[in-house]
Amino acid sequence: MEEPNDQGTPNATKPDVMARSRRWIAITVALSVLGWLVYALFRGFSETADELYSFRWGLYIPVLLLTLLNYSLRCFKWHYLLGRLGIHIPLKTNIGIFITGLAMVISPAKAGEVVKPYLVRVITGEPMSKTIPALVTERATDAIAVLILATIGISSYHAEGIRMILFASSLIAAALLIIAVKPLAMACIGLVRHLSNTVADRLETAYLATRSCVAPVPFFVTISVSLVAWWAECVGYWLVFKGLNVEVSLSLSTFLYSFATVFGAPMPGGLGMADAALVEGPLQLVDGLTSGQALAASMLIRLATLWFGVILGAIALLRIDALLASGQQKSG
Repeated sequence: MEEPNDQGTPNATKPDVMARSRRWIAITVALSVLGWLVYALFRGFSETADELYSFRWGLYIPVLLLTLLNYSLRCFKWHYLLGRLGIHIPLKTNIGIFITGLAMVISPAKAGEVVKPYLVRVITGEPMSKTIPALVTERATDAIAVLILATIGISSYHAEGIRMILFASSLIAAALLIIAVKPLAMACIGLVRHLSNTVADRLETAYLATRSCVAPVPFFVTISVSLVAWWAECVGYWLVFKGLNVEVSLSLSTFLYSFATVFGAPMPGGLGMADAALVEGPLQLVDGLTSGQALAASMLIRLATLWFGVILGAIALLRIDALLASGQQKSG
């Protein structure tokens, strides 16, 4: 997706931006389906199909509802963070913006998620350098919450994963340290200023906005909301095992799902890496689990979390013109 300018008119027109987003979603879905088929053939396609056929589908409704709870809480967090930045958009419009962003998590390096600041700019005229900190804070607090959930069970279930958790935690801690210590942050921006005043000015604007998002009170609020939101999906994973008649404790389900989410973080939407971790992790830690059950559980929870969101986001993309028109009218 061609990134818009921070000020003025986007480099690409809105139809170009949205058309590229839709094409990328279609390509990613096709590749993901192909990948799942290959993996299922490798692990045992017929056994996986049998497990899906015998799944207690009545339990899938609460799984989807728990995912909707996750989306709702994270949408509240996005709305709250924009409010902290002095950007006030009608809640209904912001819900549409957030849902649109769900389709973008499968974009390369998740760069497509800047569609949310982009849409805010189209509606309100606020520069993206002011709104991107809300996106960064939103995703950073998600990462911290998942790390906390994974850390709770790391020593009990998978001590070898401590290094990965510590590495990810160190990166986040370093970023927070730079944000918290203003002289350090301004020194880093000063180094950039030697190369480009324009880039440095935008970084300074973004930095000052980010500080307001990670002040003690909003930081506590957003972390708390994120913990509940992501634990809801862990509970959904536990219900998936219940539907497959596999006995797995809620604590182990929480660890397996959160650890797989951390493991898949380098890839857009965790594609491939999180999916594999949700198969291989349970096979190592759940007694008596078959390959078919592990693969079925992975497919079901990913469909209910990642792909459910992508579908909702794709629908929102189809109605993007109406969303923008409504938002501009109410914000005008």
